[in-house]
Amino acid sequence: MFSCVKPYEDQSYSALRRDCLRRKVLFEDPLFPATDDSLYYKGTPGPTVRWKRPKDICEDPRLFVDGISSHDLHQGQVGNCWFVAACSSLASRESLWQKVIPDWKEQEWDPEKPDAYTGIFHFRFWRFGEWVDVVIDDRLPTVNNQLIYCHSNSRNEFWCALVEKAYAKLAGCYQALDGGNTADALVDFTGGVSEPIDLTEGDFANDETKRNQLFERMLKVHSRGGLISASIKAVTAADMEARLACGLVKGHAYAVTDVRKVRLGHGLLAFFKSEKLDMIRLRNPWGEREWNGPWSDTSEEWQKVSKSEREKMGVTVQDDGEFWMTFEDVCRYFTDIIKCRLINTSYLSIHKTWEEARLHGAWMPHEDPRQNRSGGCINHKDTFFQNPQYIFDVKKPEDEVLICIQQRPKRSTRREGKGENLAIGFDIYKVEENRQYRMHSLQHKAASSIYINSRSVFLRTEQPEGRYVIIPTTFEPGHTGEFLLRVFTDVPSNCRELRLDEPPHTCWSSLCGYPQLVTQVHVLGAAGLKDSTTGANSYVIIKCEGEKIRSTVQKSTSTPEYNVKGIFYRKKPSQPITVQVWNHRVLKDEFLGQVHLKADPDNLQPLHTLHLRDRNSRQPSDLPGTVAVHILSSTSLMAV
Repeated sequence: MFSCVKPYEDQSYSALRRDCLRRKVLFEDPLFPATDDSLYYKGTPGPTVRWKRPKDICEDPRLFVDGISSHDLHQGQVGNCWFVAACSSLASRESLWQKVIPDWKEQEWDPEKPDAYTGIFHFRFWRFGEWVDVVIDDRLPTVNNQLIYCHSNSRNEFWCALVEKAYAKLAGCYQALDGGNTADALVDFTGGVSEPIDLTEGDFANDETKRNQLFERMLKVHSRGGLISASIKAVTAADMEARLACGLVKGHAYAVTDVRKVRLGHGLLAFFKSEKLDMIRLRNPWGEREWNGPWSDTSEEWQKVSKSEREKMGVTVQDDGEFWMTFEDVCRYFTDIIKCRLINTSYLSIHKTWEEARLHGAWMPHEDPRQNRSGGCINHKDTFFQNPQYIFDVKKPEDEVLICIQQRPKRSTRREGKGENLAIGFDIYKVEENRQYRMHSLQHKAASSIYINSRSVFLRTEQPEGRYVIIPTTFEPGHTGEFLLRVFTDVPSNCRELRLDEPPHTCWSSLCGYPQLVTQVHVLGAAGLKDSTTGANSYVIIKCEGEKIRSTVQKSTSTPEYNVKGIFYRKKPSQPITVQVWNHRVLKDEFLGQVHLKADPDNLQPLHTLHLRDRNSRQPSDLPGTVAVHILSSTSLMAV
């Protein structure tokens, strides 16, 4: 997995460590110095901050004390509960934290070899499509000899403070971590895909069916190693970190540390009764202040669960910030859940395997409309189609498609301040089965994401077989930014960028001709087809100048809906386009009729209902049935 890890800012951990050992010095990172520039991008600190190495803060410093646990962490003075919640989730997953903290045994302090310690650490984060290896020194900001940011329960445990420092280096400074997004940190720790769920908007508290479906999806994400967090929206500044009567805190990110169905009852009765409750375990990054409602640590509801079941669940009565809730109560009190699923692309797995397409792109304004790639959202109709466009195929009758667009994170600096995200989103259009060039006019919108100034935007959608175009955009035109598009499908989607507006002129164009017309043919359906009592199993073929498009088979109906589109760049406009209807049979398909389309650009009537005819062109005879066709033709090859 890490064969292609990239050293951040070209700092090689092993080379730097060797150099420190040779010179017998402790590492000092020139790219993230122990100065105010590494703390703040604006303002000045209150009390004097002193940067200290762990050996100056305590005796016997350690990376881990008694292993790693979600209980280790406590939020510091910077408002990064979102980051601490993500770290809590990470700590509960050995396979994940060992990716973020590589060769942790080598990085651990060794009291028997004090000369081998060089004050250098490295951590790995997934950023913008690749794993980066971030090197730091061990100098940490303190006031009165106390760590001021993320710290551990144990005074001599430093893994969380060091991971936070490496993450702050990526962001530009510690202050840049103030008020971030748990979803971003979860993705950076895993390379997964974050899916935000608005519990209020979805009315999950009152809709039992939707709630049960969501719980099953969360159970699946959790059981397959994914990470989850939950929060309660703070509407006003006064709401931020306001404690509710039930003990929960607004504007605050909680790590979900367990998802399970809990068996109620005692002894054999529990097995025969088999009543189960959907339960979630959460953790407050403060390490204290818990939910005090039903199923809280000391509530009487726990008497309904056997002692062995309670032990299996690890139920404690300490005020350690961790507590259980029913999923119904979670949906009632929390407003947002973030699921970070690890997308499995390994063919060796027993779980569902996804096919991933990963493409880098950019919004780049340009004076020439043909070269402009920053057209804004669909509200800006004149420039919308000037955005980057990506085509992909759904090759199954129906397929679940996951799409995620992520903008390149902007670093915070003294000069430029905090790097603000652009408002981004994307639309998906169902297009012609044979489209090879960029879209220039609106087609059927298959799905849309939200537009938000978040680092990433995610959409899960189910789409029928066919070809689709994704148009990722900034909300306003004229903005500049880089993005990463990830498309996950069940079978390879052949996702690629559409770069050309029309067929290119080549050295053969003068010999073979160049298209004079573009024609879009949309076969909507047919009616009154010749069939048996059960109906025909029909499909259509659209033919134009040697090119063919075939629809899927519509089974057992004399009134099929084909909804198939083709686009043709025609060198011989006088040649008609043919639409044939066939009946699919076991041994040999049966011809049901055809129509010829002139598709003249001067014909302003787009919709035609035509009688099917025989193939004998000398004596055209009507066959049973009609076909409905929508035609659009233009001498401008960029009209469709």
